[in-house]
Amino acid sequence: MLEKQTHGPVLTSSPAAADTLHTHFTDTGLTPKDYDLIVTGDLGSLGRELMLELMRRNNMPVPEKRCMDCGVAIFAPEQDTHCGGSGCGCSAAVLNSMLMTQLSTGELKRILFMATGALLSPTSSLQGETIPGIAHAVVLEHV
Repeated sequence: MLEKQTHGPVLTSSPAAADTLHTHFTDTGLTPKDYDLIVTGDLGSLGRELMLELMRRNNMPVPEKRCMDCGVAIFAPEQDTHCGGSGCGCSAAVLNSMLMTQLSTGELKRILFMATGALLSPTSSLQGETIPGIAHAVVLEHV
């Protein structure tokens, strides 16, 4: 499953997302059940599965039904995006259209929105360096 080199950014962002989630739950004492939805930027289907597996291995399983990836929400499987498009573009589009509407109407009460991405550099990639992954999380609530 992880043998394809074309998924480099996804494979670095997924551990970053799992680490951010683990830290958030550890620091706050909250669990995935405290959120209606845990949203990632654009891990794609492969990256989402990897993040969920890493959370299971860390004894903090996240129910699949509570986890949504913006890239998966935007792109259809037949579009063949190879694990996503733009993390910041997908995050912005889904948050500002669907998620903010659902929060404002009260359909969603609390979400953990986690922007995910890779810090790509053509120079470091050509030199065989690793691709650092990042994940920043914010809690959004209906008031």
